[in-house]
Amino acid sequence: MKLTFRNKLFVTAAAVGILASLVAAGLLVWSLRRDMHARIESRLLLETKLVADLLERGALPGAQASLDAEADRLGRLVGARVTFIGPDGTVVGDSWVAEKDLSAVEEHLHRPEILEAKLTGVGRARRFSATVNVEMVYTAVPVKHPQVAFVRLAAAETDVQDQLHAIIPPTLVAIAVSVPVALLLAWAFSLPLARRMRAVAGAATHYAAGDFTQAPVDYGDDELGTVARTLDGIVQSLARRLGELARNRARMEAILAGMVEGVLVLDEQGRIQLVNDAARRLLKIDDDPTGRRHTEVVRHPDVVAQLAAALKGDEAPGVELTLGGNDRRVLFARAASARDDRFGGAVLVMHDITDLRRADQVRRDFVANVSHELRTPLTAIRGYVEALLDESPSDEAREFLQIIFRHTTRMERLVGDLLRLARLDARQETAEVARADLSMLLDAVLTELAPAIEARGTEVHLQVDDAARVVMTDPAKLHDVLKNLVENAVNYAPEQGVVWVKARATDAGTIIEVADTGPGIPPADLERVFERFYRVDKSRVRHPGGTGIGLAIVKHLVELLGGDVRASNRPEGGAVFTLRLPLSRPTAGDRARAVAHG
Repeated sequence: MKLTFRNKLFVTAAAVGILASLVAAGLLVWSLRRDMHARIESRLLLETKLVADLLERGALPGAQASLDAEADRLGRLVGARVTFIGPDGTVVGDSWVAEKDLSAVEEHLHRPEILEAKLTGVGRARRFSATVNVEMVYTAVPVKHPQVAFVRLAAAETDVQDQLHAIIPPTLVAIAVSVPVALLLAWAFSLPLARRMRAVAGAATHYAAGDFTQAPVDYGDDELGTVARTLDGIVQSLARRLGELARNRARMEAILAGMVEGVLVLDEQGRIQLVNDAARRLLKIDDDPTGRRHTEVVRHPDVVAQLAAALKGDEAPGVELTLGGNDRRVLFARAASARDDRFGGAVLVMHDITDLRRADQVRRDFVANVSHELRTPLTAIRGYVEALLDESPSDEAREFLQIIFRHTTRMERLVGDLLRLARLDARQETAEVARADLSMLLDAVLTELAPAIEARGTEVHLQVDDAARVVMTDPAKLHDVLKNLVENAVNYAPEQGVVWVKARATDAGTIIEVADTGPGIPPADLERVFERFYRVDKSRVRHPGGTGIGLAIVKHLVELLGGDVRASNRPEGGAVFTLRLPLSRPTAGDRARAVAHG
């Protein structure tokens, strides 16, 4: 049978009351027993001292027969056993032993009370007497008498037991009366407490069922009421927060449902907590994956690797991937860690960039095709112009032909750059790594640019550290990169300006810097100078004949070589292009041979 709270409270109170009554009765009996023992010992000690005083004053006879008879007489008067013990420990008188049996009684000199009396003047003991076969209480004192050395009195424990037996019945009666009273009081006092507990339980039941309306309940002013009101306040606060969370989740789900990007949310164990419709379509998820591990649902290895890195707290770069099968869509997926001090997890966002990649491919194909088709007529035009120039035309005709030749050359260069950029975009060029001497490459670049350098009166300073002189890279592509950067620096530096080219070695690779004394690059354009066809402020361009895609080619070539390039400004004025090549170092012998060869 299931007990109610009131029944449990009643049983507990009744048990406590009964136990308290029994403990009180036990303590009473124990206290009375101890008090009776103390009274008996005190009385015996007083009577023992009185008998000893009578012996010392000579008020008692001296013969042995008279001593035993006197012990009997005193024993009857005081209601205790009186024993006279001689100096050698023999019993010369005992009220509980007949005179004829005294000789059979063993000597008492080594009894505990006699030994204690000999040492301290007063001896006490409680033990079973082998002489009379009764539990006894003993007191003894020494005495100055010719025949008696110690006087000992003893009382039987049966006297104490008799007195205790006399008080046990009233005690049991008191217990029998107090227990029903205790039960009645426990039942009466449990009623209001049980009523309050039912009110608290009712409120908790409503809250558990999802009904958070606060009912007017009188919880009382004691500690139970304080706890109940505090818990009620906590529940109401949690109800408000749950409502806010539900509204926020509904808004979030509405936002995610309207997104074209796929979103996947994982907890710290890698289980899926949230996935929107776009992610279902992109990842081909048919059923509800909530609560399952992402490795059971996501089949693409690159996406799984992204999520695994994010769950560890690592920052993984975004990855572009193509879905398998007949679905040739292109996605860009990026996972980020959602870890904080209390929770963990990861968020995956997937963008469908199929249309962007298709449009980019169309653009690349168009540029490549147009550039290829333009190269043939431009070559023919330039050939005919050169032939006409060789025929020694008039000065006016020569001027027109030179203008045609110059613009044809510019168009050929533009077409060539477009074709190369198209090849780089299509990854048709590869790096052929070999040992390259930076000093020789820079000398070749300066030789090719010598006409432009002399025409502008530019002063070029080369500074190549010995440790950076030889690198392992593609010499032809590094030559094209250096030529483009130095040519830009010469064109943008003022006439009679200065260009610096420095190369140094670091633990990570080789760093090459190309700096000039030109106007520099506006801060807003620093991040865009490597975009194709992007030109810095047109009013700052002295030579509009550039193609506008040279730096884009530089960026592609440097990335093909495994490095990176960035643009900045010198504090004194002018632009600085920093090229980093994290390539393997040649041996010290290679460097020595290169220096000797140079």
